[in-house]
Amino acid sequence: MNDVVYFNGPVQNGDFTLAERPGKAAGIRLAEALNALLGLAPVPHLWNTVTLAGDVRHRCAADRDTVGRQQREERTLAAKYAPGPPPAAGLLTDTDPQVIALAMTRVQALLADGTLAVQDLPVGLCARCGHMAGTGTAGDCRACGHRTIRPARRALLVFDRPAHGPVLERDDFHASGARTPDHLLHIARNVPRLLVLSRTRAHGVDLAPLGLEGMVLDPRAGLHVAVLAAAGELGSVRPVMTVTENAAANVAAYGAPFRRHGAMRLRYALHGKIPYATAASGRLYEVHRAQEVRDLFTGWYLPLCAARERSGVSAARIPALLKFLRRAYLARPATPPGDLLTDLRHRVAAGDMRWVTDARALACALSDRENTSGPTGPTKGAP
Repeated sequence: MNDVVYFNGPVQNGDFTLAERPGKAAGIRLAEALNALLGLAPVPHLWNTVTLAGDVRHRCAADRDTVGRQQREERTLAAKYAPGPPPAAGLLTDTDPQVIALAMTRVQALLADGTLAVQDLPVGLCARCGHMAGTGTAGDCRACGHRTIRPARRALLVFDRPAHGPVLERDDFHASGARTPDHLLHIARNVPRLLVLSRTRAHGVDLAPLGLEGMVLDPRAGLHVAVLAAAGELGSVRPVMTVTENAAANVAAYGAPFRRHGAMRLRYALHGKIPYATAASGRLYEVHRAQEVRDLFTGWYLPLCAARERSGVSAARIPALLKFLRRAYLARPATPPGDLLTDLRHRVAAGDMRWVTDARALACALSDRENTSGPTGPTKGAP
C-alpha cells in the first residue's frame, strides 16, 4: 500500500472554466505537485456535483427533458478544462458509483454503531416544491424562490456531535512544522449540537434505502467519501485533502464521521488563495526576464507557496516569489543530490512546506521535476 497521497478537496461544479478561474484549481495543482515530488502517479481530479445550484440550473435549462442531470454535470465538467483535454488520470465526482457504494457502506456502519441516527424532527418545507429550508420558517425558498415556508416534521439523518468527542482536532491537519489555526478548531466546536446530514436534492447519494425518500447525503459529508473512495482505489491509507481554511471551516464538522474507513485516515492540508490576477500580468515576466518560468510559476510554484502561506499569498509578494523561483531554476542541478532529494520527500510526505522558500531544496525539487516529467512538466498549459 502507498502511504501518503494528496487529493484535491472536491471543487464545486459551478458555471466557470478553470481558464477563467485558475484559483479554483489551486488545490488540484497543489496535489499534483506534491504527489509528483513523492514519485507517485497522477491521481483523479475530484469534483463536487451535489449542489442546490446544480439542481436549479438543471430545472431551469431549456433542454432539461432531453438532457439528464448526470449528463449535464458531465458536460459541465468537460467544459471546465477547455480548450485543453481532461486530466490523464480522469475525474471522480461525489456521485460516481464507487463513491455512492462507499457512502452507503459508511452510513450503514455508522448507524449500526450509533454514531449516526435517523430522527423525526421539526423542519421548514417550501409550500410549493417541498425543499427543506432548515428548522425555521423564515425567508424564501432557495430552490424555487417561493415565499411560503410551512412547518412540518420529517425523518432526518443526524449526527449528535458532542456524544462522539471533538469534530476537529489538531491531529486532523497534515502540517508538520506549521501551527494549526485556532479559529478553525473554535468554529468546529461551535457548530450545532445536532448536525443534519440529509438534504433535499435532486442529485446525490440517495438515502431512500434508509427510508429518507427524496433526500441525499449532505455534500459536505459526501466530498470526504469521494476522497476515501479515490484513496481506496490507489491503496492509500493516509489520504490528504488539500483545502482552504474557509472550506475546512465549512465542511469539517459534517465530515467528522467520514474521515475514517478501515485502515484509512483522512487529514486536511491547508492552502491559501493565490492572486492570479497579479500573477497573470505579462509585464511582470518581462520586467524580471522570467518568461521561461511563467507556466512553472503559475501552475506549480504558486500552489506550493499557497501551502506555505496558508492565509493566502499576498499580491505584493508575487514579484519576490517570481525572482526567487527564477534564481532557483537557473541554479537547479542536472541531477538532484540523493540526500537532499530524500530529505525533501520526507518533508513533503510529512506536510512540512517550509522548503518552498529554501533555495537549495527548491532547486532540488525543480531538478527532480524536470528529470521525471520533462522541461515543461505536468502542469504546462494545464488548468
